[in-house]
Amino acid sequence: MSQPSDDDPMAAEWRGILMGTDPRFRKTRLLLKHIPAGPRCKMCAAPFHGPGAPVMRIMGRGPWPKNPKFCSFCFGVLQAMLGGAEIPCTLLFADMRGSTALAERISSTEYSRLMTRFYHTAAQVLITYDGIVDKFVGDEVIGIFIPALTGEEHAVRALEAARVLLAATGNGAAAGPWFPLGIGIHSGMAFVGAVGEPPTTDLTALGDTVNIAARLASAAGAGEMLVTEASATAAGLERGTLERRHLDLKGKSESIDVLVVRQPAATVISS
Repeated sequence: MSQPSDDDPMAAEWRGILMGTDPRFRKTRLLLKHIPAGPRCKMCAAPFHGPGAPVMRIMGRGPWPKNPKFCSFCFGVLQAMLGGAEIPCTLLFADMRGSTALAERISSTEYSRLMTRFYHTAAQVLITYDGIVDKFVGDEVIGIFIPALTGEEHAVRALEAARVLLAATGNGAAAGPWFPLGIGIHSGMAFVGAVGEPPTTDLTALGDTVNIAARLASAAGAGEMLVTEASATAAGLERGTLERRHLDLKGKSESIDVLVVRQPAATVISS
């Protein structure tokens, strides 16, 4: 199914919601913020606890499964209708290094437990830093950071999430990582919206920005995040002594320059 053009009224509506500029959301927020109590949906201020929470759940404004810091209504309506808009955003792809070799060394049950632990850890980190957990694919997690959830700091939040995710999976730890992870981060314009056929539509991101982030994750070594100049500039990343790489990415006609950010090795303190 074709995507709507940016001149389409539906695309304009999507853009307003995804960018956090839709006046209806502002009016709803002004109303709901007076109903006790927090924590609340970061978009519409619907309360998730307190006396107002049961009513909010009846209204479909309970926590959204893809990020429980936001309510299902704010994004559920979008998922129910096909469409979307091109918006500035940041994509984070993170996947395991050496997964095939590891799967050969341990049982399927052990591998399943490891992946479950990673999924839980990654989801918690992305949620904490206001990302959308797009999907888990095999040993990979995909996060989308959009202006409606992060303001103009979508690149900042993505880099913060990546640093914490590397640390949370043991990359840089003296004992070595329990999940050797490589991360790719890229900022740019992407189509964000609901795709698929109802009732199985899903909120996701499409386009070259997404493809570049995915390729970078594949090229990153264990404990590394590869950050494009676009993301580094948007996030105000301190270049300092960071390594620079010039990469030829699979399927891309032009090479790309990236900055390599590594998880610092843990300091071992002797007793």
